[in-house]
Amino acid sequence: MENKYKYLFLDRDGVINEERPNDYVKTEDEFVFIEKTTDAIAILSQRFEEIFIVTNQRGVGRGIMSQEKLDQIHRLMTDKIVSVGGNVSGIYVCPDICSSSINRKPNIGMAFRIQADFPQVDFSESIMVGNSKSDVLFGKKAGMHTVLVGDKYNKSDAVYDIADRWYKDLYSFAEAMIENKNI
Repeated sequence: MENKYKYLFLDRDGVINEERPNDYVKTEDEFVFIEKTTDAIAILSQRFEEIFIVTNQRGVGRGIMSQEKLDQIHRLMTDKIVSVGGNVSGIYVCPDICSSSINRKPNIGMAFRIQADFPQVDFSESIMVGNSKSDVLFGKKAGMHTVLVGDKYNKSDAVYDIADRWYKDLYSFAEAMIENKNI
């Protein structure tokens, strides 16, 4: 069966690394991969033509951390992903403070920035994986298949009705992609 999805969009905090409740990941020491996430990205790199990370990073806009420090964290992250056979085509960040910013999820400015850099990207051939409502809404607004991961919300929350699929974590999603469970 041919893979109808070619492009993967991943949120960062809560999908790739552990979230810091009421805080930001401000240093390399605070960046902790969720268990088996690098393995998951290595698996997914075999399945998707391009993988993009799209992340709201309000801490930069608020001056809590610098863009330089964020870039160092992302280098650490991508170096580890590459070391296990994974690939990330690009990391797109929105440091904007204002929720109405076109680039801040759930708005889809970052998706359009990716499409400008990678014109072959077709959102209907894309999957957005995130752990929050804003991630799912970002994917929906762009016309992507959406996957919610994690346990951030009560099972009765409407986000489970909005998302196309739910998995406990990125690795479980990667396993499902291997088994090609109608995704």
